[in-house]
Amino acid sequence: MTKRVIILGALSAVAVATARLYAAQGAALTLVARDAGELALLAADLKVRGASAVTPEVLDLAQADPSLLKRWVEARGGCDLVLIAYGTLTDQARAETDLAYGREQLATNFGSAAGWAMAAAAALEAQGHGALVVLGSVAGDRGRGSNYVYGAAKAGLGVLVQGLAHRLAGSGARAVLIKPGFIDTPMTAHLAKSGPLWSKPEAIARVIAKAAVSGGPIVYAPAYWRLILWVIRALPAALVHRTRL
Repeated sequence: MTKRVIILGALSAVAVATARLYAAQGAALTLVARDAGELALLAADLKVRGASAVTPEVLDLAQADPSLLKRWVEARGGCDLVLIAYGTLTDQARAETDLAYGREQLATNFGSAAGWAMAAAAALEAQGHGALVVLGSVAGDRGRGSNYVYGAAKAGLGVLVQGLAHRLAGSGARAVLIKPGFIDTPMTAHLAKSGPLWSKPEAIARVIAKAAVSGGPIVYAPAYWRLILWVIRALPAALVHRTRL
């Protein structure tokens, strides 16, 4: 049976890797992103890789009405997976002094993503099957001075997805939050990358595909981040405040 997949934020590195994985399985893909040119190139690439159908939708997800998702589901005759994979990596220093920028980051990374997640949950619940998979972050596990605006947005989104998972339990549909650690992508190109904790987008894509079928509702990617974050959450505040964590 052909899988029907909707990817919001289809041009992110993780989304592209996931789309390629499903294209190789002959999936029918709906790709949503802002850049029409890049979206067209991705669509052509996915068709070559085996996708049975690719529909690009040019849209600013942070500004658009989430009710559009119902139309995309209906156009495919149903949906097996909605992946929410868009967001921005907040400049913490700027957010501390530019309050308008900080609010904008929270609106994009939490407010708009939450709206799309709720729309997806409603569509999947109505059809009685399918998975909503949302890309979160380990940054949401504990507030830290280095990234608390971004972390707050991801923490809020995480609670919302957990609530959706609870709501959907028993409906045949499911919701899963993916919490990746450091990913080597264009969004993190400005960061120094050393040590064993960095992952490639393709590795996260495989976690997403597995989580869409079983497990969850919270999946750390890779799995060792669950232990790392357990330790970080357990650290006393007095100790954390003496570090630049």
